Amino acid sequence: MRKFELEDHFAKWEFSAKYHMTASDMQSFAIPELLAMASDEDRAAFKNLYLGYTETFGLPALRTEIANTYDNCQAEDILCLAGAEEGVYAAMRVMLEKGDHAIVVVPNYQAAETVPLEICDVTGVALDEDDNWSLDIDAVRAAIRPNTKLVSINFPQNPTGAVLARDRFDALIDLCRDHGLWLFSDEVYRGVERDPAIRLPQVADVYEKGLSLNVMSKAYGLPGLRVGWIACRDRGMLKEIERYKHYLSICNSAPSERLALIALKARDRILERNCALLAGNVEKLDAFFAEFPDLFDWQRPDGGCVAFPRYKGPGSTDEFCDRLVEKSGVLLLPPRLYHSDLLPVKYDRFRVGFGRANIDEGLAAWRAHIMTNGPV
Repeated sequence: MRKFELEDHFAKWEFSAKYHMTASDMQSFAIPELLAMASDEDRAAFKNLYLGYTETFGLPALRTEIANTYDNCQAEDILCLAGAEEGVYAAMRVMLEKGDHAIVVVPNYQAAETVPLEICDVTGVALDEDDNWSLDIDAVRAAIRPNTKLVSINFPQNPTGAVLARDRFDALIDLCRDHGLWLFSDEVYRGVERDPAIRLPQVADVYEKGLSLNVMSKAYGLPGLRVGWIACRDRGMLKEIERYKHYLSICNSAPSERLALIALKARDRILERNCALLAGNVEKLDAFFAEFPDLFDWQRPDGGCVAFPRYKGPGSTDEFCDRLVEKSGVLLLPPRLYHSDLLPVKYDRFRVGFGRANIDEGLAAWRAHIMTNGPV
């Protein structure tokens, strides 16, 4: 399997760079802050928790609360996981086998293409950056083969922040249904769209062969809990993924499940805080990029807390990102990390994150770097 280049880059810089300006999660909470949102009963359950093994499918109360975030799913349609990455890996290993074919949108989180590529043939369908990073449904249709089993999407999208238009989403569901394809949908940024009116339905709610991946890490800002889940109304498929989980994490952390339960019960409060933080931060990015129109093309993303601006200055975008972190401690993700094995696409863009509370410090350091050193 190809080296996980994005995580390898983070291993070097995420905790050593002074200004983390490409974080893909929202501002987190300390445990006392989270416990302050809990009912007396849930707070006591956490404080008196027995630290034994937990159920492989997940804490029943947590599965019930997760199901409450869907319109048509029950607790029995939920499988809890050790983060979203375990969900990507286990689902692909179960759903695909040699001789199958999968379709994956790009750019994307690297594991979305490299894990299926280890198993079977994969076709990449590029999002159209000239059409607000939309997905051409005709291109997906053209990629379908007799042995195609699965389509993998991600909206709100990482790294572009795009949200698929509802009519195209519905057309994709119809296409998958017509061909009997599984639709694996990474929905980890759902809930922090710029406009709730563009929020898409969750695939597991509207498609009988849909799998919705979500996690406490992104929209909820609690990556340290390492709690994710897959929702799927095909319980036979969900059971197969649960059996594969036996070879991975086996079960989730008991304290993490209890804290995730508390957070999900307070989800309206948490998401309201996070949307307000994003609204303020995106205005700060608007102002920053307006200072340097010759260096950057900036477009507000539709959802999530990451965006994919274009660099127009001297040198390559990779060189720009490398020099910025090495000289001034400002971490962005360079385009080489979004190289795809599926398509000969080369981006002149970088990923910037704006879900954290300390964005002013990072922007000031970035500005000072440009004013002092030039862009590179």
